[in-house]
Amino acid sequence: MKKFLILFLISSSIFAQIPTNTISKKISRTDLFTDYDIVLIDSLLMDTKYKSPLYDTSEYFIKNINDKKVDDVPLSTSILKERLQKIDTKTPFHIAYNPALEKVIKSYLKYRKRYYPALMAKAVFYFPMFEKYLDQYDIPLEMKYLAIVESALNPTAKSRVGATGLWQFMYTTGIQYNLKVSSYVDERQDPVKATIAACKYLSDLYNIFGDWDLALAAYNSGPGNVAKAIKRSGGYRNYWNIRPFLPRETAGYVPAFYATMYLFEYQKEHQLIAESPQIRHFETDTIQIKKTISFDHISETTGISSELIQFLNPSYKLDIIPFVANKNYAVTLPRKNVFHFLDKEEAMYTLAAEDAAKREKPLPKYFEMDKRIRYRVKSGDFLGKIANRYGVRVSDIKRWNRLKTSRLRIGQRLSIYPKKLAIPKKSVQIASNKKTTKYTKKTKFETYTVQKGDSLWTISRKFKNVSIEEIKNWNNIWSVKSLKPGTKLKIYKS
Repeated sequence: MKKFLILFLISSSIFAQIPTNTISKKISRTDLFTDYDIVLIDSLLMDTKYKSPLYDTSEYFIKNINDKKVDDVPLSTSILKERLQKIDTKTPFHIAYNPALEKVIKSYLKYRKRYYPALMAKAVFYFPMFEKYLDQYDIPLEMKYLAIVESALNPTAKSRVGATGLWQFMYTTGIQYNLKVSSYVDERQDPVKATIAACKYLSDLYNIFGDWDLALAAYNSGPGNVAKAIKRSGGYRNYWNIRPFLPRETAGYVPAFYATMYLFEYQKEHQLIAESPQIRHFETDTIQIKKTISFDHISETTGISSELIQFLNPSYKLDIIPFVANKNYAVTLPRKNVFHFLDKEEAMYTLAAEDAAKREKPLPKYFEMDKRIRYRVKSGDFLGKIANRYGVRVSDIKRWNRLKTSRLRIGQRLSIYPKKLAIPKKSVQIASNKKTTKYTKKTKFETYTVQKGDSLWTISRKFKNVSIEEIKNWNNIWSVKSLKPGTKLKIYKS
């Protein structure tokens, strides 16, 4: 940690040598970083606090955009230049006309226009909350558009490299900014906590570069790559001048941000009308839970749809809110339903206890993903087997334990920071022996086809003496997200 703080101060002072008022002005190479400085930034900043999300597979981006034909989009270059200039006068970002930016804007208008009404409805819910924290951290409010570029406002979005949430935090970066991950909860998917973390991250990047456009680029590719791009460009600090020297993903990243800002600023002129949001952020409230409870139990007792509960509580991975000592887990609900929830709270906990008694398999144990464990090597173990058991990489285990080879010896102790809970086979066997009812191939059952609008609660009420937990157990359902129209469910007869 000391190394990191020292390096952070060094890198900040290096960037401070470059005048912030020379956005397009070329700077002498003697004022730039040395190759050693770049190596330091890459090896420490990139690999620890500023590991890049690189959400380059987001559906929001348009692939092969240079091959798209946009000549028929009714937006003249002169009008676009005028509008971009107006935006530039009221924002700290350097919004200037560029042919590449024009191509992105017109491509969105031609190929993505039908998605914007739903996207803008989500924005009605999330943007006021974003603006609250952006203002607290003295970050331009326009930075709210970054979440659209990162995740298209999907709090459960995951990239191919594991970046997660509205702001697309990698696991290691999330830990740096106090976003915890457990077997039940992923705080990278918590809109409020992830937004606060993003504000801290962006503030740190701005402190290094002194420029919001470059902070944007660094958010995607890491400050090391931006520093190298500045050096390779000969000292330019305008985004468009260093763009050819940035990674391919980042080259399209900032223009996507600018294009999004433009389309939201001029949505009426392009007939982009937002759909009606199902709920607004100020219409919600949170209640701390007293016992472990599932979304289905809340829905069954209060009548709030499971889909709305999921939307308001995306951080709970199994649609279950765990009760853990010294953890303040809460449920977010429509404010109009809060008193009804409090009236029915004890009935919900009773229902949850009854379903737990009928459950064939115990719920997964609550497990913090960022806690170190000590693993004792057993006969037959090898690094690949251990890595798979705990959801980590072989290279991680080697790095944590300073192993130069893959050889292990029986009894050897390894430090591991698991990303998933390893359940011993004996535990599974014991749990299966506790089944109160056994179903064999000869046991009679009905097949139910899930209809649109169905929930586990409504399905359970269509059959006599059938509970939500029984349906889950019979069909290996851990989350109602897997309950899609057309799904076949087995319903066993008593």
